[in-house]
This record gives sequence, structure tokens and C-alpha cells, in this order.
Amino acid sequence: MDVESFLANIYVVFVEAETPGNVGFLARSMKNFGLEKLILINPCKLTKEAYFQASHAQDLVKNSVKFESLAKFLEKQDVDFVVGTTGMPGGSYRLARIPIKPEKLANNLKIKGKIAILFGREGNGLSNQEIELCDTIVSIPTHTSYPVMNISHAAAIIFYELFKNINEFDLEGLEEASLLEKNYLLGEMDEITSKMGLPPHKIKTSRKAFKNIIGRSFITGREAHTLKGLFRRMRMKL
Repeated sequence: MDVESFLANIYVVFVEAETPGNVGFLARSMKNFGLEKLILINPCKLTKEAYFQASHAQDLVKNSVKFESLAKFLEKQDVDFVVGTTGMPGGSYRLARIPIKPEKLANNLKIKGKIAILFGREGNGLSNQEIELCDTIVSIPTHTSYPVMNISHAAAIIFYELFKNINEFDLEGLEEASLLEKNYLLGEMDEITSKMGLPPHKIKTSRKAFKNIIGRSFITGREAHTLKGLFRRMRMKL
């Protein structure tokens, strides 16, 4: 995959932007790295400030696409991999918020399908329900005295990490598993756990943990196919 094809598959998603200026700043950061698909989820009104702060990226603001909810966007665009961002990572008891650093994301993001990078509200970021929709979570290490970055600054760091190694990707035979392939794996795991007589809360926790592992591991389509065959044999034995 060439540079332009990779960039064309990336959606930058701003969830419920509260100030038009930050929409402009985000568009400006996108333009610096050749990203063009700006998605706005239930945003504030885009006043002149959004275009002023966008500077030479006013076309991205003008061509941005709006959706009433994150779920609607993901359903409409059939995204293969969803990356959430957070400035407040949790611990082991909040599995959905275990983060990776931007550099690790960039080094492992070998995907031919559609990728969505989510940025949350200026005030409180992405909700737990929105993070549940993500395959992996990215957090930028910052000082504990002021850990939350402005959205455009955080975006620039993440975009830079994606862009700096883009010409080094060797994708032949290493394509990231598609959304369909990952869902097949989750389905096989569901069938296995249902045959084990586990209580419902254990099944739910196990599924959540498995989904998070699949998301963070960036498994290839070939690996997904191998795991699917293994799980099918396990299910037959059970």
C-alpha cells in the first residue's frame, strides 16, 4: 500500500466538539500530515472561528461529514479498526481503557481497511460506552501535574507517529485482520464459553478481555484464520 492509499483510509473523528476553534485546529493538524477525512459527531455550530483557526485547512472543515452518534458513523462506514484516544488511562480493573503509546500504534498499524481515530470532548473525552466500541486505546505520556493535552496537540503527536514510518511498512502477507474476521473470532469464543457452563458475568468478562486482546495485538488475517480453525476444533471437542 502506498502513502496516499494509507492516508485515504484514515477517518479522524471528533466526538461532540464543544468549541468551533478546536475543530479548526484539528483540521490544521490533519492537513500537516495529509489526512483529509474529518468526521464530526454531534458537533457544536461551526462558526467563522472554525475556518479562521483552520487556516489553510478550511477545505477540511467545509467537507467534514457529520453524524448524530458514533455508533451511526461506525455502522455507516463499516470501519475495520477503531482507535480511541484518552489522556486519563485506567488500570487493570478497567480493561477497556488499557492504553498503548502512539509509537506502538504506528509500528503495528498495518491495515488495508478503514481506520477511525477517535478524539473525545474537550471537557471529559470519550465516554466508557464509546471506548467499548474501540479496538485499542492510545494515550500520550504526559506529566501528572497536567496530563490532558489540547486535542490538536495530541492529534499532531499521533499523526506524526503514524506518518514518520509510513514508507517503511511492508504489508505483503501481514495485512491486519478485517472487522469481519475479528467478529468471526469473537463468535467462536462466544460459542466456546457458552458450552463451558460459565455464569453470565464470567462470560461477559471473558468476552471483553478477549476482544481487548485481539484489538491490542493487531493480529493479521492469516493469524485470525489460524485461530478460527483452532477455536472450531476446541468447540467440537467440547
